[in-house]
Amino acid sequence: MPYTLAVPAHSELIIKKSRFIGCVQPMADRASAQAAVDALWKQHPGAAHICWALLAGGQSAAVDDGEPGGTAGRPMLDVLRHQDLEGVQATVVRYFGGVKLGAGGLVRAYTDTIAQALLTAPKVTLQRMKTLQCHVPYALEGLLRREIETAAAELVGVQHGTLVTLQLRLPEARATAFVLRINNQGQGRVGWTEPEA
Repeated sequence: MPYTLAVPAHSELIIKKSRFIGCVQPMADRASAQAAVDALWKQHPGAAHICWALLAGGQSAAVDDGEPGGTAGRPMLDVLRHQDLEGVQATVVRYFGGVKLGAGGLVRAYTDTIAQALLTAPKVTLQRMKTLQCHVPYALEGLLRREIETAAAELVGVQHGTLVTLQLRLPEARATAFVLRINNQGQGRVGWTEPEA
């Protein structure tokens, strides 16, 4: 089951005089990830490299930022995958200490920096959500609203026309049971349609 992070977590390692400052944080998409990296450059203008990796809804990235190819971004991405994380960005700010680490040393340094940050990162289960849309007579609106609240679903929108159209979101795993319960209580007076995007 995939996880994401509740809040950012940080680490810092000194390896052969080089300083590695790591951060793992929840991240929605690549544009947000790039903005976070740009902000890090403003905080650390003297850094030699800011390498990063992202796993977010199919928008993955592995950026070595001038380190030898495959020694920074890819190892950090592998750590995120190994921990079954989704919607997470890993960044490492490196201040060069004058001693070259070699390819193997760099892979270990970047991997260890992210692994250390993840040790303190509170993980939360990532739930896939489903949006449902139904049409009911006005007489059933109150019943449906109560059922939505009982199911701890989110009421996204309501439209009043000939029928009442309700759009709601809930965890995908509970969607089928919710639809069955509403169909039983509605006694054939509930219509389901695909939600408009």
